[in-house]
Amino acid sequence: MRGMNAVDLASLLCSRLCHDLMSPVGALNNGIELLADETDPDMRDKCLELLADSARASANKLKFFRLAFGAAGGFGESVDTHEAQAALEGVFGPERRIEVGWVVSDGKLPKGAVKLLLNLALLAGDALVRGGRLDVGAETRDDQIELAVRAEGQRILLDPALRETLAGGAGGGPVEPRAAGAWLAHSLAAEAGGSIQLSDPSSEVLMIGASLPHSA
Repeated sequence: MRGMNAVDLASLLCSRLCHDLMSPVGALNNGIELLADETDPDMRDKCLELLADSARASANKLKFFRLAFGAAGGFGESVDTHEAQAALEGVFGPERRIEVGWVVSDGKLPKGAVKLLLNLALLAGDALVRGGRLDVGAETRDDQIELAVRAEGQRILLDPALRETLAGGAGGGPVEPRAAGAWLAHSLAAEAGGSIQLSDPSSEVLMIGASLPHSA
């Protein structure tokens, strides 16, 4: 990680996690306050519905970030790809208006490959600012693990800074919290001896691919 260290990365990931959890946790707090003062049965039901939705969103985000950013499964362990699929589908729920297609044949993949795949999927999904379709695939061929993410929608916006970080890492300059996933993805691929490829910025479809040695 050129120009940055592990402490910087941990701080950025914590900032990203706090940012993403602010909304559902704040809604939980608001719902509890409303419920404490509300006496109308219908309104109490709506408050409970709000609490349930916010709790589910918080749990889904934590489950995803545990796999994408954390040490889920222990160091050097394989990860169940069905768990990764559930985590991705949870973070891109109906409210995000993103349809997720999961094309991963292996029941388990090395943890590094799963972390990279989820981070690439998060970046591509966030680029679908008006919703759309997100297809995520992985295939083991010979001694290589091929990862592919495809995003298609009415409007695709991948910030040039994220694209630059994905392709070349920090490059000695500062990295903002929003680019934490891109920096982590680049670092995971580079440290495993792999590479990341991106489609041209002018393309109507965003494609992100990565090739890793099977030992990654």
